[in-house]
Amino acid sequence: MLGGLDTLVCDLQDVGARYYTFVWTMALAMGACARAGVRMIVLDRPNPLGGARVEGNVLDPRFASFVGLYPLPVRHGMTIGELALYLNSRHGLRCDLDVIPMSGWRRAMLWEDTGLPWVPPSPNMPTPDTARVYPGACLIEATNLSEGRGTTRPFEWVGAPFIDAKDLAGALNAEGLPGVRFRPCRFRPTFHKWKGRACGGVQLHVIDRSRFKPYLTGLALIATARRLYPRRFAWRRPPYEFEKRKLPIDILCGTDRIRRQIHANHSPAQFEASWQPALRAFVRSRQPYLLYR
Repeated sequence: MLGGLDTLVCDLQDVGARYYTFVWTMALAMGACARAGVRMIVLDRPNPLGGARVEGNVLDPRFASFVGLYPLPVRHGMTIGELALYLNSRHGLRCDLDVIPMSGWRRAMLWEDTGLPWVPPSPNMPTPDTARVYPGACLIEATNLSEGRGTTRPFEWVGAPFIDAKDLAGALNAEGLPGVRFRPCRFRPTFHKWKGRACGGVQLHVIDRSRFKPYLTGLALIATARRLYPRRFAWRRPPYEFEKRKLPIDILCGTDRIRRQIHANHSPAQFEASWQPALRAFVRSRQPYLLYR
């Protein structure tokens, strides 16, 4: 497909979460360009979640997949151009790469700070609010709970027919998770999981963007639903995103350790403490590839 080309241009809007496959399509294209002797240009775009905060465990290479080909934390805090530079150097892609930087973007900017209109990069990413909760709510795909696909609020509504909305909302609000409140709700997906069935669940309301921790929130939501409904909650089985053997929750988390922690009834504080050393190492390793202050 690259035969006869001089240059391949990558112009994609990422959403700032490791599972979003646009960056891995870019990485695979970079490797293909390197083998074909084709130059690649990446046009940089804002990270909707900003570039100042990072969160989550760093992927274990044994769990690499199309929702995480190389070790990154779930919320990596890099632009797609910075990721291209990082992956090319740290993981030896050997691509003849140029990144065209943005003008006027700063690391602390969230999407709303850019003044740019939001154009959905994919059908279930309709608003910046969706992108904000996605690093945690995407984990719901690995369970038998609905992540709100088939509704007007994908990834903001989470539930299932066997859930009592008030019980789940009450238990989650009691966790005191930073920057978020949970409202009991009911919804009926028009497609995907529980199509046509009335689901009880919660809506995630981000009340403080600067304090909100989406990945920690998603893990707490799953752990709480499993604790409240041990006989009804279930992990989704493979295949998932071209992976036929490993559990979807393990390839999304980039490890099986998180699932084992959930089974051991670890608290949100214990989840967070477990990934801090590797996260600090990642923050140091990414520094040479950051293009913006």
